[in-house]
Amino acid sequence: MSGAPPGPRGAAAARLVLPFAGAYFLSYLFRTVNAVVGPVLLRELSLSAAAMGLLTGAYFLAFAAAQLPLGVLLDRFGPRRVESALLLAAAAGAVAFSAGHGLAALAAGRALIGFGVSACLMAAFKAFSAWFPAERQAALTGWIMTAGGLGALASSAPLEAALRFTGWRTVFLVLAAATLAASAAVRFGVPEAARSRPPEPAREQWRGLARVFRSAHFWRVAPTGLVSTGGFMAVQGLWSASWLRHVSGHPPRVVAGHLAAMGLAMLLAYVALGLAATPLARRGVRTAHLIGAGIPVAVAVLAAIVLEAVPHTRLLWVLYGAASSTGTLVYAEAARGFPAELSGRANTALNLLVFVGAFAIQWGMGGAIDALAARGLSQAAAHRATFGALAAAQAAAWLWFLAAGRRAAPR
Repeated sequence: MSGAPPGPRGAAAARLVLPFAGAYFLSYLFRTVNAVVGPVLLRELSLSAAAMGLLTGAYFLAFAAAQLPLGVLLDRFGPRRVESALLLAAAAGAVAFSAGHGLAALAAGRALIGFGVSACLMAAFKAFSAWFPAERQAALTGWIMTAGGLGALASSAPLEAALRFTGWRTVFLVLAAATLAASAAVRFGVPEAARSRPPEPAREQWRGLARVFRSAHFWRVAPTGLVSTGGFMAVQGLWSASWLRHVSGHPPRVVAGHLAAMGLAMLLAYVALGLAATPLARRGVRTAHLIGAGIPVAVAVLAAIVLEAVPHTRLLWVLYGAASSTGTLVYAEAARGFPAELSGRANTALNLLVFVGAFAIQWGMGGAIDALAARGLSQAAAHRATFGALAAAQAAAWLWFLAAGRRAAPR
């Protein structure tokens, strides 16, 4: 065991964790909301698959663009001030999205949302690294991702039910109000973390970021984040629902039920990680072992979905959500190779690649489906080919993670 202090517990730990958890709940809800709202937008705007992928992916693109300066800001000004300010931008983006009437206006609103929630997970990780010892980081990752799982769950069947009683514009206005409340909770509810040393000058902070990008340890983890974690975001946020409609032939209510089941499975997996990660770490089972075991299961399940190996489609999507939860441990594994004062920059550098991957894969899958359909393939066949290519790319990233682990280890 580590000789570091155990960190806050009980009410003190809850005061630190819960505001960040609430913000990340909203971040994940915003990320996945188009899986249910998307068909409504398709009908209203007559969008192609590529255009819908671009609209949904605008969130990921703006989110990714914020990551490198965000790492510097988090390490310099702290997570409380940075996240509470950015959440105000997310609330403004939700209002703009609710008022949008064309593709450009909706994409701009969604991009502003993505920019505004860009600190939700990274600020939490930065706060945790300042307040808690290393052996509790994987467990805290599990708990904060549980909040995200609840957000994904809320954006499935509950959102589909809400849309039967009100319009999607009203839904986004409610989300804007909730985001304002989350900003206030972080700003006034989270204590300021004590600093062991003054913040580095800006030039030194950017040099620290360059150090992250030169690290062999970082590039061991990066492809898994880019293709596996980013690919799961693209599938969960849009293309899972498209698959269930065009390949499985399910109506909207059944699609929402599948998404809810996948979100619930992911949520339970995060809870399991939160409960088990610290005891496992004490027994020598590190985050790298969990990633190495979980990612191939997720790839195998995605391949089974593509091959329609099991007639019970809900079971496959449940397994896919549960197995993919281990992909979020790439953040803890990335930070493990750097000192605490670089943790914000290490995680935001990785998050940049994760969200670039999510944007590129989400948009690219739409373009591939359109291109294959234009060549005469059915929508179902186009989806199968595109999902199969994603599974192959994720398998390659996992093999790189294993191979690079034998050559590069954190110092």
